[in-house]
Amino acid sequence: MAAHASELEIAKKNLTDAIGDNVKHYWANLKLWFKQKISKEEFDIEARRLLAQENVHVHNDFLLAILTRCQIIVSTPGDHRFQPQNPLSAAQPFSPREFGGEEEELRLSAHTLLLPTRSQLEARMMVTAFELGLDNITDDSVNTMVYALEHHLKDVLTAVISRRKAYRLRDGHFPYAFGSDVTPQPYLKNSLAAYQSVIECPPPSASLPAGPPPQVSPDDAEQQAVHLLACSADRLPAPLSPISLFDLLEALKVHHSVMPSHTMYALNVERILSRLWHPSHEELEQDHVHRQRLAAKEDVNVS
Repeated sequence: MAAHASELEIAKKNLTDAIGDNVKHYWANLKLWFKQKISKEEFDIEARRLLAQENVHVHNDFLLAILTRCQIIVSTPGDHRFQPQNPLSAAQPFSPREFGGEEEELRLSAHTLLLPTRSQLEARMMVTAFELGLDNITDDSVNTMVYALEHHLKDVLTAVISRRKAYRLRDGHFPYAFGSDVTPQPYLKNSLAAYQSVIECPPPSASLPAGPPPQVSPDDAEQQAVHLLACSADRLPAPLSPISLFDLLEALKVHHSVMPSHTMYALNVERILSRLWHPSHEELEQDHVHRQRLAAKEDVNVS
């Protein structure tokens, strides 16, 4: 792994030396390409403008080093002992393409609706590191980012579901048992207390050493289940509609701490509101009239 990291650092240094003071423009174009704001051909054209004709190969060497680094990390097994292998064996094969052919579309998470793979996330992190003047990123930073992304999405989903379904609290902090059929009745005095009671996990005590929670006997578990059923409503709640953007917007407004960054919060709320927008009846009528006028003009021109 260190050899591949050094190869990437060498390729980055050669590229930086060849471009000179315009390296910031190269990083900006690289980031635009990763965000699918520009195509690969446009990125190559901008790179050739920043490089002399004899130094165009450093651009290809740098992209190949990034691709090799990401592919090697994904394909490397869990055993971290030294295993000699060809560094290009895990790289994606390049095939010549005719001029004017269609380019394979760069699929981002916004289009696939899937979490980014480790290689995709590492490539994005390397681009950001290069923009900030850093030479490389470690494997631990990629792992931390993967775990942080998963926990962030879990927090968002928990905030959305907790606004729709009843749940219980463990130790007064940790929600669980979402969507249980046992629902408390607010007009019964002992209903809510019975619903929130957790005998299988009592609150921790400072005088007792930390350890696994005590086991609950079958009789106690059965008694607790019967007590909860007796305190719950006699009818099951009506099934809810699928989670929509309205639920997500309400959850973000109520649980603002789920997204503490004001910039990201404002950006995501703006995206939600833009997707919730739909034209009014007047706008639809105006659009219909406009289309009829255009169709009439085309008929006149043809005749």
